[in-house]
Amino acid sequence: MTDTPQRPRPLRVLAAMSGGVDSAVAAARAAEAGHDVTGVHLALSANPQSFRTGARGCCTIEDSRDARRAADVIGIPFYVWDLADRFREDVVEDFVAEYEAGRTPNPCLRCNEKIKFAALLDKALALGFDAVCTGHYAKIVTLPDGSRELHRASDMAKDQSYVLGVLDERQLAHALFPLGDTLTTKDEIRAEAERRGLAVAKKPDSHDICFIADGDTQGFLAKRLGKAEGDIVDESGTKVGTHEGAYGFTIGQRKGLRIGHPAADGKPRYVLDISPVNNTVTVGPADALDVTGLTAIKPRWCGTAPTAPGVYTAQLRAHGGETEVSAELAGGELHVTFTEPVRGVAPGQAIVLYDDTRVVGSATIASTVRRQPVTSTS
Repeated sequence: MTDTPQRPRPLRVLAAMSGGVDSAVAAARAAEAGHDVTGVHLALSANPQSFRTGARGCCTIEDSRDARRAADVIGIPFYVWDLADRFREDVVEDFVAEYEAGRTPNPCLRCNEKIKFAALLDKALALGFDAVCTGHYAKIVTLPDGSRELHRASDMAKDQSYVLGVLDERQLAHALFPLGDTLTTKDEIRAEAERRGLAVAKKPDSHDICFIADGDTQGFLAKRLGKAEGDIVDESGTKVGTHEGAYGFTIGQRKGLRIGHPAADGKPRYVLDISPVNNTVTVGPADALDVTGLTAIKPRWCGTAPTAPGVYTAQLRAHGGETEVSAELAGGELHVTFTEPVRGVAPGQAIVLYDDTRVVGSATIASTVRRQPVTSTS
């Protein structure tokens, strides 16, 4: 007689419902799998109308209502939790402070670390839930010993493992990503939502920073930090223009430099360095952006930390490709060397390491090594 395989035991699951189609379908799949699911929408602003309007973000009154309607259709309890203070402190203020210091942060990654899988998960566990479910496209693989690994989604075109690279072993043990195995287009996810009777099936995706209502990052920072005119200089230190705040620039930026005259070689110039100390932005040719290595701090590991140097692939932006690196952890810092030079690498960004599809961990870039040294006036 053959033993009948046992289904995994049902879990008490808290489904984070942003009001979008992905999180609604994820909650529906979790409920369909037999789990005891409760939906929750995170109120991330004391004044939701100050965030994005037109159902384009995840923080508006419309989004809260959309999430509630989806929960009603799925047939699960639904609540709204106020995490506005935590979000302001851990995400918004961090975002402003990083730009003020001349770095380029990723607020979505910080939100996953500090809000969805810290504040939310801690509260969920305290209330007796077993796991938090989200609509991210990533996979969790459970090993024979019960430990769990984070992997890229089955569909690389939709993979969101980069912004989840901050999750540690404990957080992975209490995470569910029902969309991770989906080998379908976004249109098919929308079609599934429509079959399930979810009104969010045709709701547009949000690609912008949710707490910047008009999408104008520079304008948002100017209101918070004030205008501060400074110099734009070339690699020799010669002034070639002015700006209204160094925080309005990122490494590798080409557009919006407002330089009065072309470079001597007639080629475009890019932002090479941002010095908040003297409010100076240094520009130069594209090949001066080539980075051969970097040092990253605050490493977080999706499992056991590496104990020896290794060869990995690395991703440097949420929608960027992979590049081969060698990496070593020493003195609490991650030292990375690129097999081939890369461009557009800025302090403040996250580097996420992969072993094939497995997410090894992430760290925050603190400094870079350029193939051509940049002469900074700082």
